[in-house]
Amino acid sequence: QVQLVESGGGLVQPGGSLRLSCAASESIFSTSVMAWYRQAPGKERELVAVTTSSGGLNYADSVKGRATISRDNAKNTVSLQMNSLKPEDTAVYYCNAVRTVRGSARVDVYWGQGTQVTVSS
Repeated sequence: QVQLVESGGGLVQPGGSLRLSCAASESIFSTSVMAWYRQAPGKERELVAVTTSSGGLNYADSVKGRATISRDNAKNTVSLQMNSLKPEDTAVYYCNAVRTVRGSARVDVYWGQGTQVTVSS
């Protein structure tokens, strides 16, 4: 079973920065769409950032200009750099991978266990 493991979460002051990382147990990133989601208590899980297997980038409006997603296919890692953090960024952040196997109808979806980010003074 493919596993995704996030790290880098923690407590940060408003206006501060954090870098979240996600590592896969197997080499899947080169053929996967990678994304970061987040979910705050009592709120729906929302998409934060996406990177395609070719390196395309997209961001949610709520983090645009403050977040940068990057990937290293050789190392099977994906990161999310968050700057100018706000209290409303407080959430559990999840790494997500979606892999479509070429020539097959199979779609594999993987989730990390989540890492807590708390923005508070």
